[in-house]
Amino acid sequence: MPDIIEKPSLILVDGSNYVFRAFYAIRDLTNSKGFPTNAIYGFTTMLMKLRRDFNSRYLAVVFDLKGPTFRHESYKDYKANRKAIPEALIPQFSCIKDVIRAFSIPILEQQGIEADDIIGTLARRYAGEGMKVIIVSGDKDMMQLVTDDVAMVDTMKDKTYNAAAVKERFGVGPEQVVEILGLMGDASDNIPGVPGIGPKAALALVEEYGTVEEVINNIDKIKSIRMKQLLTEFADQAKLSRRLAEIKTDVEIAFDLEMARCDTPDNARLRELFTEFEFSSLLQDLKVGDAALTGIYRLIMTAEELAALLDELRQAGKFSLDILLTGAEVMRAQIVGLAICCKQGEACYVPLHHDYDGVPRQLPEEQIWEGLKPFFADEKIKKHCHDLKNTLIILSQKGLSLRGAAMDTMVASYILDPAQRSIELADVLRQHLNRQIITAKEFLGSGAKILSPAGIAVDKTRDYACQRVDAVFNLAAVMAEKIGRDGFDHLFHAVEMPLVAVLAAMEKKGVLLDLQLFRSLAVELAQLLSLSEEKIYLLAGEKFNINSPKQLQVILFEKLGLLRGKKTKDGYSTDVEVLAKLAKSHELPAEILAYRSLAKLKSTYVDALPLLVNPETGRVHTSYNQTVAATGRLSSSNPNLQNIPIRTIEGKRIRQAFIAPEGWEMVSADYSQIELRVMAHLSRDEALLAAFASGEDIHSRTASDVFGVFPEMVNAEMRRQAKVINFGILYGMGAFSLAKELGIAQKLAQDYIDGYFRKYKGVRLYLDGILEQARRDGFVTTLLKRRRYLPELASSNQIVRQFAERMAINTPIQGTAAELIKVAMLNIAGAIQARGLKAAMIMQVHDELVLETPVAEKDEVMSLVKKEMEGVIKLLVPLRVDIAAGRNWDEAH
Repeated sequence: MPDIIEKPSLILVDGSNYVFRAFYAIRDLTNSKGFPTNAIYGFTTMLMKLRRDFNSRYLAVVFDLKGPTFRHESYKDYKANRKAIPEALIPQFSCIKDVIRAFSIPILEQQGIEADDIIGTLARRYAGEGMKVIIVSGDKDMMQLVTDDVAMVDTMKDKTYNAAAVKERFGVGPEQVVEILGLMGDASDNIPGVPGIGPKAALALVEEYGTVEEVINNIDKIKSIRMKQLLTEFADQAKLSRRLAEIKTDVEIAFDLEMARCDTPDNARLRELFTEFEFSSLLQDLKVGDAALTGIYRLIMTAEELAALLDELRQAGKFSLDILLTGAEVMRAQIVGLAICCKQGEACYVPLHHDYDGVPRQLPEEQIWEGLKPFFADEKIKKHCHDLKNTLIILSQKGLSLRGAAMDTMVASYILDPAQRSIELADVLRQHLNRQIITAKEFLGSGAKILSPAGIAVDKTRDYACQRVDAVFNLAAVMAEKIGRDGFDHLFHAVEMPLVAVLAAMEKKGVLLDLQLFRSLAVELAQLLSLSEEKIYLLAGEKFNINSPKQLQVILFEKLGLLRGKKTKDGYSTDVEVLAKLAKSHELPAEILAYRSLAKLKSTYVDALPLLVNPETGRVHTSYNQTVAATGRLSSSNPNLQNIPIRTIEGKRIRQAFIAPEGWEMVSADYSQIELRVMAHLSRDEALLAAFASGEDIHSRTASDVFGVFPEMVNAEMRRQAKVINFGILYGMGAFSLAKELGIAQKLAQDYIDGYFRKYKGVRLYLDGILEQARRDGFVTTLLKRRRYLPELASSNQIVRQFAERMAINTPIQGTAAELIKVAMLNIAGAIQARGLKAAMIMQVHDELVLETPVAEKDEVMSLVKKEMEGVIKLLVPLRVDIAAGRNWDEAH
């Protein structure tokens, strides 16, 4: 940056400008109560960045106050084109000012005087008097104030304007910016200028004559007849525009420089505000308000110290445990050390595999495990962890079992609020106990500079690891009380906690891949992509970069003249929705969609999956996420198994590469229309209940009812449309979305919806009741009493509110379906263990369970799985499971 801002003395922030820019830069951010926070967050991060990046002695934020100024008196239409302040922004203004005051920064505003004039006056007052002034704004008008001692900084664009940069922007120096604006006007403030004179013409005139006044005085010398006519007709308007654009530098404002001296922030107030707005990351960055968790933390380096720890464990009825690993991928990570806490405020760290110059001698790993093994296995001693699943996996790799798991604070935090933004231990501790610990990012770093914990000194690691187990120990009792208070005891203790062990076993088991088939698939897809490329070039009439949105825009909209769709900042959208619409009238968009689909399959699965095979096990070990989806559904990552296509030929080929070992088979059990059956149960609609009880095809039944035809007259297309309607109702879809999905007129879509509800009146009553209850209570519940809080139902933003309404409708249904399969997984795992079978669950995808079983056990396992899944919980309609077996996933599915 230029020298002028290396050590600025006074920073003046154009507050109103930055509030609006922050509001539009970050969309639809709210806290859990539905209060909009996007502008508050954006402005706050900007303010924090200013304090970090600039070594400033003085800082003030300047705002406009509502009301007329001398400019309004001079020109009644001044700023008349300004849109009304967005409804969601209005309540954020006062909150932003609260944040500014909490940072001990003064707010400058004065009735009848614009912020620009306050900034201009203070800039002139203090510039050149041994001080440097920085104006923080994105408003081009401010560039007229730039001098050797005044710079303008647009932090949102990381752009600094000195005199040279202003000349590059306007073509003239700062002192002539107002002359340019006087001639060309300023649309943002509705300053009219001279109609017909744009930036280039204004620049030419100012370069020739210097000022607006001189341009008017020399109209006769101007060669262009049109320009001469315009300037003659609008001479007074040009002079007025210049006066309106000129920032005053001599207004009367009461300001003492000491008011703006950078002072220590009011940490208690900032913590209160950031907690209210739920800015967990800012709380973490600022380290405000929450007292650090401290205690007596010690290292276990000798046999005597280990013996003392084991004595403590004999006396303790519970302890918390945290294992430090070399990396996040648990199946490939190595243990660096472990921490144990038996008593609040006291913890110890046992280093195992630290490796750096000067590392002290560590106890042999075998000695540690031999000592701890009986305590891990004792079910009477209760254990607490944060992310128990990883702990179970890593211990099982050492041949150790952990029994008596009582509290996983990560899972508990998720149960208490499934929509929370972070379940990191530091954030959970802050949320529930207002305490701080060293974060993983602070301890290890992040990105390319992340450290290996094995290379960090044992005493430094002790503080980090001991704080973590102390935090878990502190949280365990608090969260158990909250779980009970909110009625989650059964859900937590009977479903989610036992499920952790089931998921750990599935992850550890993994799934076998046919790598030879993947190699063949890679070749096949490469050939198909090459053919698709050639076809695209032929249809386009030229070669171009298919993956470049800009080049694709040129081909589709300029060369071929296809109908433009959604406008973007870089032109017009070429996303899937747009291409699908264009594909109805031209072959090229359809081929591009096919190309993209093939390319995604190849990169995401065919190329990537073989790289994820664990070299020690020869299998892929996906991670099952129990604490992500707000509905309670499981998801998977690294790799994500949820998105492998089912019906396409390429998707089927990928599933064929998921195989069983020799002598084994895969069993796939898939719930049939489970969410529709759940809706029938929850709504108690008589027509739906009767249809499922009789074993009818529900989509054909709906088609018959909605389209008004006899069941035998329902064709495949009618059934397809009825299926969309069934699931559309389930997901809260309105007429607009249904019309888009079916490719029909919105009125016809509404007729279909009305016809559906005329037949299924109980569903209508149920959905209306759900919304009424959700608005009243602020949350919806599933069959097992899981809650999803929906404060967005009270949002003033219609889009946000409608999304929340769809979630209110869908969550009880989708969440209940998720709970059914979770309970079924628990029952199947228990039954397999009780019968001493070798079969094991290896995948869970949507409503499907996949097991690996010896051929000799296949029939027994299929019978067992079908029985457990269909009888998992008694509903008003029968549950049905489609089950099959085969050598690979595709055969079984």
